[in-house]
Amino acid sequence: MCTRHSPVPHYPQELCLDPLSTEWDYPLGSKDLDGKEEPWKGGAGLPPTGCFPGPWRQDVSLDCKGSPEEAEARAWTVYYYGLLQSCLQQAGLPETQDRSQAPRTGCPGAEVTLCILGSPSTFLSLLLEGGVQSPGNMLLCLSPAWLMKVATPDQEGEAALSVSKAVSFYPGGLTFLDDFVPPRHATYFLAGLGPESGHGKEAAELARNLTCPTGASSELARLLEDRLLMRWLLSQQSGVAVPATLAFTYRPPGLLRGGDASPGLRLVELSGKEGQETLVKEEVEAFVHSEALGDASQVAVRLSGWRWRGRLVLPLHLRVEPSTVVSTVLGLLEKLEEEESVLVEAMCPPVRLPLPGSPAPGPELAVRICAVVCRIQGDRPLLSKVVCGVGRGDRPVRHHYTLPRTLGVALAQCGLEEEAQVALLGQGIKEAAEAALAAVLALEAGLSVEQRGGRQVHTDFLGVDFVLTVVGRTLTPVVLKLNSGLCLEACGALEGMWAAPRLVHSAEEAAAAPLVETMLRRSGRHLMDGKQLLVIGAGGVSKKFVWEAARDYGLKLHLVESDPNHFASRLVQTFIHFDVTEHRRDEENARLLAELVRTRNLKLDGCFSFWDDCLVLTALLCRELGLPCSPPAAMCLAKQKSRTQLHLLRCQGPPWPSTSLHAVACCPLESEADVERAIYQVPLPGVMKLEFGSGAVGVQLVKDGPQCHEHFSRILHDLQGEADHPGIGLGWGNAMLLMEFVEGTEHDVDLVVFGGRLLAAFVSDNGPTRLPGFTETAACMPTGLAPEQEAQMVQAAFRCCLGCGLLDGVFNVELKMTGAGPRLIEINPRMGGFYLRDWILELYGVDLLLASTMVACGLQPALPAHPRARGYLVGVMCLVSQHLQLLSSPSSRETLQALHDQGQLRLNLLEEALIPGQYEEPYCSVACAGPSPAEARLRLLGICQGLGIDRPNYPVAHFLSHFK
Repeated sequence: MCTRHSPVPHYPQELCLDPLSTEWDYPLGSKDLDGKEEPWKGGAGLPPTGCFPGPWRQDVSLDCKGSPEEAEARAWTVYYYGLLQSCLQQAGLPETQDRSQAPRTGCPGAEVTLCILGSPSTFLSLLLEGGVQSPGNMLLCLSPAWLMKVATPDQEGEAALSVSKAVSFYPGGLTFLDDFVPPRHATYFLAGLGPESGHGKEAAELARNLTCPTGASSELARLLEDRLLMRWLLSQQSGVAVPATLAFTYRPPGLLRGGDASPGLRLVELSGKEGQETLVKEEVEAFVHSEALGDASQVAVRLSGWRWRGRLVLPLHLRVEPSTVVSTVLGLLEKLEEEESVLVEAMCPPVRLPLPGSPAPGPELAVRICAVVCRIQGDRPLLSKVVCGVGRGDRPVRHHYTLPRTLGVALAQCGLEEEAQVALLGQGIKEAAEAALAAVLALEAGLSVEQRGGRQVHTDFLGVDFVLTVVGRTLTPVVLKLNSGLCLEACGALEGMWAAPRLVHSAEEAAAAPLVETMLRRSGRHLMDGKQLLVIGAGGVSKKFVWEAARDYGLKLHLVESDPNHFASRLVQTFIHFDVTEHRRDEENARLLAELVRTRNLKLDGCFSFWDDCLVLTALLCRELGLPCSPPAAMCLAKQKSRTQLHLLRCQGPPWPSTSLHAVACCPLESEADVERAIYQVPLPGVMKLEFGSGAVGVQLVKDGPQCHEHFSRILHDLQGEADHPGIGLGWGNAMLLMEFVEGTEHDVDLVVFGGRLLAAFVSDNGPTRLPGFTETAACMPTGLAPEQEAQMVQAAFRCCLGCGLLDGVFNVELKMTGAGPRLIEINPRMGGFYLRDWILELYGVDLLLASTMVACGLQPALPAHPRARGYLVGVMCLVSQHLQLLSSPSSRETLQALHDQGQLRLNLLEEALIPGQYEEPYCSVACAGPSPAEARLRLLGICQGLGIDRPNYPVAHFLSHFK
């Protein structure tokens, strides 16, 4: 009996180009047709000997105190250490230094610890990149004995993972053999689980049911290495080509049972292993006579299943001799166990380039393509690198038996040099590889915790093996299999060619860069899960994301807010109704709040605010409670704009260049007499603004004395207190300042500072404003400044923060790039507002909110040292004064939301009420993404013209003119 999942045999045009290829290209752990292990010649279960002769020291301390190893395990540890030294040597990097005699201390549970257990050659690319992006936190464990699982009472059935010994990686390829006393707590764990691993069983057990984020498990590895399951999964994805396959399966995997029929796969389910001759003969003959085989002259027969993942034998048969195929299949059926299968695959000779019709045929070469694709922010797949292997057409192209090269070089060797065709093929590989990971992630999302191997187990990267074939007259990449290490190793081998000194430097991003970013992001979430934070001030609708993100991160928030009916009061652990609007009483209020916290017995890990009005109060309260924060004096200095500038103007000492170079002449204004004096002290034209204001409300260009007096009087009359315009700082009073107007382009710099060290900086550009006002009109990220100017901008922002004493936090600094360099507009000693957090998260995968909460808890944010943007965003602001009709229309708002949901634009709502007024802030931001600023700008301009955002009195093209 059998179950046929499709009534009529149907095979696609894709052909298999994997002659004699192996699941893994290691003899270790491979199996013969009887399923027996093929031992190393040097001894069963032992690594090879004498493989890595080198000048490195042999007397290093590889023992872990309290965890002695048996002889076989010890041999593997020594082998892996030699392999690491050989890899470093070939990459032109220095030998590992033994620091184990002076154990490292640290802050277990309060620091990022990225732990890798596996072959150094497989993970070298990842380890080196981790050493650059998070120095000293990327650890390679050469033995399971260097790790220990520790049961956690609050998570039944789960365990924390501690690291007692490891090789630590630093920038420049520096490595150190370290002992850790006390042991470090892993915040991310990734183990090599392939058949080449010398510690496969131990690694699988260590990875199971951990409390920390985990990138692999034996349970998920079994699914990835099941060629039939993955081929069935991928064959259902649009744009992914797989080899036409006939599969005979005995009691198939549960994930395949009852599955939909797939056009790329013919699945024949067997109820028994005997008496199947007629059925097998019928199915094989239908397969070999199918037109889907095209010009193929051979078919391959292979076993599929976890037991067979390392076998080397792949019988080939002529297509015109189906009887031999039938005999081979019947012989292999006897060896099947449950959830295993016999696959019959169509094969074809290597493609010949150029394609038919070209003047002369190219050489007959086989091309193997390896793609590494990573899971990034938002669980999206991203292709990080493609590496190729080229070999003779009559021989298989295997991992480890071909030199790695780029796609362009490989295709040029085969005769294809046309840039458009190479780009088209590259795009096809990208789409197929990303679709493969998306399919795996979707499958994984439907698995139980037990099926994944733990609550924290998720696939963060994938290797996708392709071969190149022709479907019709189109070059098509065909997915052969998925793997978890071989493609990463191939990419690392290519990168290693550029690592040695005196070679040309490659500016390409490392294949493992997105993976390291994901490891850091998941580590940060792990460190913050369950942390208790007090938030001062709930903000408005533009900060709604805070409460959603807090729930996602597992933060326990307690809120202090003036409005008893604020929507956020229902979204927090504790709500404290307290008037925080009268800032002249901040010191007294800080003491009262500290008593309330103690009375309620709140066990806080940190306290922070993202709302301008509450920053000084927050700093004072942190001082009362002994919680981390920048000093109150620094917050006061940064909060008052004239004090900021005047203080920095006095910072003229070393080191050079002094911070005073970035400050701008200004004068505080509290009376008409102050205005008259300021006219003679500050060069005109100037800018008049509120001392404690935000959102550019009340900011205006003044050209002469009468305009200064007129604007000063108007502000004093119109904006007297918080009720006149809530949320812009009027609780601090309505004092003003006059500052010099400097010509130049305006920019925002968002900084993450911890312990006085700059951890990250993100620069964006602003479009021209609608003078004489300064309400923001448009923006672009990343910056279009030249690299040198961008560096000047970052350094200016950082120096200004340090000059004011802002040593810990996430800060937004507004500057202008003038002919004389960066000049400071103002410092906002909190996370950037409007769209900035959303854009940085989208482009860089860095969450400023998470960074803010980590700093507030005294934890160094888990950020990559050199985050790279993946695309551009260009946006324009919508104003109530200019777009009231559009924004009031339900259909227009529904259209904006629909375009946002479809990914055509990014919509950030900044205000809730449509209230026209003389002093306004932007109502919302509408942005478009693109691979370049020009493309993003054109998309946005088209949408703005179509929706009516672009209008004669609001010329979007002009506002976007800086971003060409």
